[in-house]
Amino acid sequence: MSQFTDPKRLGKSGAIVARCLDEGRPALVAYFPVGYPSVDDSLEVVKAVVEGSQGRGADIVEIGIPYSDPLMDGLVIQHATTRARERGVRVSDAFRAVEAVASKGATPMVMTYWNLVEAYGVDAFARDLSAAGGAGIITPDLPPDDCPEWFEASDAHDVDRVFLIAPSSTDERIRMTMESCRGWVYASSVMGVTGVRDKTSDAAPVIVERARAADPTLPVGIGLGVSNGEQAAEIGSFADLVIVGSALVKTMGSDGRDMAGDLVKLRELSDDLAAGVERARR
Repeated sequence: MSQFTDPKRLGKSGAIVARCLDEGRPALVAYFPVGYPSVDDSLEVVKAVVEGSQGRGADIVEIGIPYSDPLMDGLVIQHATTRARERGVRVSDAFRAVEAVASKGATPMVMTYWNLVEAYGVDAFARDLSAAGGAGIITPDLPPDDCPEWFEASDAHDVDRVFLIAPSSTDERIRMTMESCRGWVYASSVMGVTGVRDKTSDAAPVIVERARAADPTLPVGIGLGVSNGEQAAEIGSFADLVIVGSALVKTMGSDGRDMAGDLVKLRELSDDLAAGVERARR
């Protein structure tokens, strides 16, 4: 049985992770930006990544909101989000994607840079996310000690707060960040931007170990670089969540010109990743 049992710490998304761990595997988390190749296309993508081709895909879907200055995003995601912005994606479209994911039985979350939440209105964003069925927000650029309005809004509307830790984080910073989270903590396994990598980072098990030493009551997710089922199994052998982004976005290589073909590739990759997390703890 999972060691994560405190419902106040787990929130909605952490409860899903605990359920997956009780099944003997980590949770699979898929990232995809709303609006790419178009808003309607992206809604089909997030549904397909949950379904796979065998009825088994992502447990949690991170819906990215395209941003004008994506500090952490690699070239694949930068290209996709630039195209989405050129085609008129709006913040409110993220809530449509949240509803699409929820309709398939997976847990939707939003990953966004904080300026977009502030521009929308912090309380209004939390309210509308919750109303659409969203579990919480991952905020890569938001320090947990500089956002009292977010704690107030997330508590008021019962949405999870997922902050990031990195290999450069001090032990004190890791502890403080994890205490501020509800749901799980996002551990970046490399310094720098996101992107597909040939092999996973040697720092990944180290940052997970440091996080668990700081706070054993919160699940730890690893992102940055996972691109196939073999890597998902490797990361899932020690992390509680395996997070995949650029590899999924890359399957939409036709930029909407061959959505049927791209969705086949996406479903096949989702199957491979799901199989990877299934064998991760065996």
